[in-house]
Amino acid sequence: MKKVAVIGSSGKIDENLEKLCVKLGEELSKNYIVITGGRDGVMEAVSKGVKNNLGTSIGILPYDEKGNEFNTIEISTGLDFSTRSFIILRNADAVISIAGECGTAIEIFGAYAYKKPLILFKGTGGWTDRIQNVLIDGKYLDNRKHSEIYIADSIDKILKILEKILGGS
Repeated sequence: MKKVAVIGSSGKIDENLEKLCVKLGEELSKNYIVITGGRDGVMEAVSKGVKNNLGTSIGILPYDEKGNEFNTIEISTGLDFSTRSFIILRNADAVISIAGECGTAIEIFGAYAYKKPLILFKGTGGWTDRIQNVLIDGKYLDNRKHSEIYIADSIDKILKILEKILGGS
């Protein structure tokens, strides 16, 4: 089964974003294993959606932190946040970015550097939206153009992109 990482905001997220993330988790769980940073915010809401559908979510945790209650599997890395992020990215077949601050920006650049298909969930805020303004030809982070970045403004569009780039589960 293919693995999709979801990166994004930690901490408190607003109710609309939370509902969107839960729904995304529910939909992803039908065809993919979901990988997150295992903590709160976007990660917790997506994992909750995965659990709602009895899917599998893997939380890759920094330091010795406890994960959220919805992770199916937790991997405690003992690593700092940024270093842990690269484990998430290395193990994903595709990456979805939602909102996010500095850590998400690092993960966006890491996904691109690892040539992982990356989908930016437009309209969710943070670095996911900010980074869209600097894309070359609307889909690349640098002139090498080695990995296309996709932009989607709905869960349905995200699922269609994943089907196109990964071929389903």
